[in-house]
Amino acid sequence: MVKKVRSTAQKVRTFMHDNPAMKVKDVAAKFGVSVQYIYGLRYLARKKNDAGTPNKVETSATSTRDAIPDALVTPPSDPVNHPAHYKVGGIETIDFIEAKNLNYNLGNVIKYVTRSDHKGNKEQDLLKAAWYLQREIEYALGARQRP
Repeated sequence: MVKKVRSTAQKVRTFMHDNPAMKVKDVAAKFGVSVQYIYGLRYLARKKNDAGTPNKVETSATSTRDAIPDALVTPPSDPVNHPAHYKVGGIETIDFIEAKNLNYNLGNVIKYVTRSDHKGNKEQDLLKAAWYLQREIEYALGARQRP
């Protein structure tokens, strides 16, 4: 009997379908892939949904599973733990900041820039981002000492 081999992507998609509440970094660790790889799979799944094509998860060469739940592609809004303005684009801002290992100032730059179009006061958010970026530049140039 010949056993069909599934790709890592197929295994990950199936696992994410069966475990929609699992954190991206935990899924990545389980399969030995990067967080960016998982986000890429989610992006492709959402892109297929946006194009109107069925979003099926392949489990073998001849069968498919049910569509990936919307909660996996676009998690529900939670104003405290996962605000909608930080999830635009399929990756939560905090996950990106942590994946890039950014410090407090640079993390805030990313935070304010990414939410500027979605929170309500674009000019204020961009000025805040500029303030944190200027502070980080001063540290880099030696004009300011880190505490």
